[in-house]
Amino acid sequence: MTQADKPECWPALPLDSWKDTYATLHMWTQCVGKVRLALTPLINHWWNVPLYVTSRGLTTSRIPYGEKSFELRFDFLRHQLVFEGSDGRVQTLALRARSVADFYQEFMQMLKSAGIEVKIWRMPVEVADPIPFDQDRTHASYDPDYVQRFWRVLLSVDTVLNQFRSGFRGKCSPVHFFWGSFDLAVSRFSGRRAPDRPGADAITREAYSHEVSSVGFWPGGGDIKAAAFYSYTVPEPRGFREAPVGPNGAFFDPRLGEFVLMYDAIRTAPSPVSNLLQFCRSTYEAGAGLGQWDRQALER
Repeated sequence: MTQADKPECWPALPLDSWKDTYATLHMWTQCVGKVRLALTPLINHWWNVPLYVTSRGLTTSRIPYGEKSFELRFDFLRHQLVFEGSDGRVQTLALRARSVADFYQEFMQMLKSAGIEVKIWRMPVEVADPIPFDQDRTHASYDPDYVQRFWRVLLSVDTVLNQFRSGFRGKCSPVHFFWGSFDLAVSRFSGRRAPDRPGADAITREAYSHEVSSVGFWPGGGDIKAAAFYSYTVPEPRGFREAPVGPNGAFFDPRLGEFVLMYDAIRTAPSPVSNLLQFCRSTYEAGAGLGQWDRQALER
């Protein structure tokens, strides 16, 4: 067992035990992520909008603002949202049980007091029955223990996905956390444009403009009642869903159009790292092989 395989690196994360906190934290990350979206230029496939895993939580990374810049960091050890400006200003907002509406108002006031004037679209995205941030008093939970568990899972998954990423020399995304879908993912590209997706909106067209193989982690929701890993290839090559992939327990979900491996199957394996790498590699190889990617040129 390696250090990264130790049980404390892969804590239990039962969805029912923290779903209210999860829903609240999801909205808070959307508030913060939308500031980055509003103030940064578009990068292909919306790579300018995600957050990134840090040794203490999640960060926007540096956001330019006129002649200065700033960064917003979720610190899940001290349970604070931290504002750090290039002018030396540091401000914090406590992460505790409070409504999304209250968080939104205090967060926007924190930015204003630091001289950051920004407007964001207050409607959440990629969730059922969205409530505008400034009106959301439904989501108001914060369990610090489960937030830390979630972040520790992200730490472990981020490490493995970066290891997987290192084996590819073609175009590849960073390992990043999408606050819309609330998942941590990395994407490899063949280099070829993908066919147009009939009826797709502008966001989807940009996200899937080129052939892509993505793998990631999601804490669950909807039809998937627990945390899980997923992997898909777009466009989906013929025979992809029947391809043999590993480790044992991985399966293709036709509703999602993705391979799925439940988090608990990884967490309880003798070597979570090896098992997760097997899932990443085997699902990528299925998509790239059947899709006739130029693997000799793209892989190390």
